[in-house]
Amino acid sequence: MAWIWLIIAGLFEMAFAICLKLSDNFTKPVYTVLFVITASLSFYCLTRAMVSIPIGTAYAVWTGIGASGIALFGIFFFGEPVTFLRLFFIAMLVGAIIGLKFVSPS
Repeated sequence: MAWIWLIIAGLFEMAFAICLKLSDNFTKPVYTVLFVITASLSFYCLTRAMVSIPIGTAYAVWTGIGASGIALFGIFFFGEPVTFLRLFFIAMLVGAIIGLKFVSPS
């Protein structure tokens, strides 16, 4: 169950990063409120995951899900550049997340 909490936390991390961008420097109230809600939910789920997943693993996976997910989201929805190296390093992040899952003691 802890890994499910961690995946949900990573998805909420992606959501709060998107809301942060769309808040336009906290000038758009709806996205600002959504940022606060999704950030709070992300941290809540992260703390639930850390009950049984080591903090280093949980934090690395949480940030990895957020970083790789937001990078892909930016490519598909914000028109960010797509290069071989960018995709290569996103794939390395995903591989590292999967690797941490397999070597985690929980």
